[in-house]
Amino acid sequence: MNVNELYLKAVEEHKAKNYDATLKILDKIKKREPNFRDAYYLEAWIWHERDNLVREYAALEKIFPLLDYSSPEGKKFAAEILSGLIFIGGQLALKDELLEFFSLLIKISDVETRIAKTAGYMIFYANGFENFSAEDFRALYAEYKKLLADIVPYPKKFYAHEKIRVGFLSTDFYAHAVVMWSWSLLTGLDKNLFVPYFYSSAEKQDNVTKYLSETFDGWRDISALTDKEAAELIRNDEIDILFDLSGYTDYNKLRIAAYRPASVQISGIGYMNSTGLDCFDYFLSDIYCSGDENFFTEKIIKLPHSHICYEVSTKLEPANAPPCLKNNFVTFGSFNNFSKITDSILIAWKKISDAVPNSRLILKHKIFNTVDGKNFVRKRLKNFGFNLGRVEMRGFSADWLNEYADVDIALDTFPYTGGVTTCEALYMGVPVVSLYGDRHGTRFGLSILKNVGLDELAIDSYDDYVNRAVALANDWELLAILRKNLRTMMKKSPLMNSENYLREIQAAFIKILSDERNAADGR
Repeated sequence: MNVNELYLKAVEEHKAKNYDATLKILDKIKKREPNFRDAYYLEAWIWHERDNLVREYAALEKIFPLLDYSSPEGKKFAAEILSGLIFIGGQLALKDELLEFFSLLIKISDVETRIAKTAGYMIFYANGFENFSAEDFRALYAEYKKLLADIVPYPKKFYAHEKIRVGFLSTDFYAHAVVMWSWSLLTGLDKNLFVPYFYSSAEKQDNVTKYLSETFDGWRDISALTDKEAAELIRNDEIDILFDLSGYTDYNKLRIAAYRPASVQISGIGYMNSTGLDCFDYFLSDIYCSGDENFFTEKIIKLPHSHICYEVSTKLEPANAPPCLKNNFVTFGSFNNFSKITDSILIAWKKISDAVPNSRLILKHKIFNTVDGKNFVRKRLKNFGFNLGRVEMRGFSADWLNEYADVDIALDTFPYTGGVTTCEALYMGVPVVSLYGDRHGTRFGLSILKNVGLDELAIDSYDDYVNRAVALANDWELLAILRKNLRTMMKKSPLMNSENYLREIQAAFIKILSDERNAADGR
């Protein structure tokens, strides 16, 4: 068989999901013709379907020098490959490569051929970049806005409803982290003052979806609608306040919001930064989390305590005591998404490890589900001088909360900090040391710890972050006290006080609707 015939055979095997057989054929092709681009493309798809980010990225990297930018077809294919490299590179925390690929994507493709989601992915991943200014974000917003140029917004309109109609827009109305932070808001609004509507394009459905859809008359499944049709539905429902819960997260519906179908539009909870879009009037935050307002194009709602209300997903009790008491050494842990782990935070973790003799570090994320993922991270850790014998890598598991029994102290990431991960650690009795900066997305740990009463574990410099973690690791008596009391502290805190949270957010809703109506009337 010649190379083309072999490739057709590989395609057949791939369609039949005979992945190993496909890879063997592709290896033959690459040996005969190292620049046979389609072989690497098919290989990338196989690793994508096997959820192997490292090998998928490596296959796409092989295509990169083979791209042809001289024709419209070539540019369109190049845009697809560059988008793939950006999407996967972000998950592998390859910051410099992302910026390079995105810059090239802008140069070689117009709005018509550019992959629409990629600018959104780039904005999302930029939240994990250190030293990324408000101007840097605005440059990315400008690129995203080009993808919305075809949308004609509705004129702003206010209604005289007896009750305020609040619409929630999300793809995550199922057992998702966003729901754990917004359940009180979604289900607890005062029925005498508000009417909730739900505009759902959920990729998954479960008991949460079932409950919301069966309990509330305002449930709207928009998954089969175009963005324009969904916006028209919201407009026809005469929504006073539309709350987008997704921001630039995956499968978001920002294009719907861009039509401006509601009187007032808010973003927040499910996303940690400004949208940079004119269609949003407000962003929900709190007095601790808001930070430098120059990063926002929206006006910021600063709730007096917490802008989220944590709902537990487990009845598991914390371990009776921190594991250091039986292990005779301290175990640090990070269950955060690997994409959040920067070089600077690794340097800090190495300093902590060196300063606490015999300590261990547990990293847990789905990247460790594959040998390739573990090897990728091992290489990175080795470059920073980690003793790999003191680092344990654990893949995703359904009982991850149980594994906090093996952790004495959780180390937060920066600048993209943990959110629900931080809440889960605290709820399981594990103190979290968190670093914060000026940007809203860097201050989730600060807000959570402030509300729980652990201000001293929120730090504003790398040196203090290291010193505080080391000091805590040397105080086993305090670790035992925290293990025993953290859950009670959380339950009694504003972070889990749904009644107080609803009172504050309802007052904010009433105020902003009144302010916007008065502004429209020239008062």
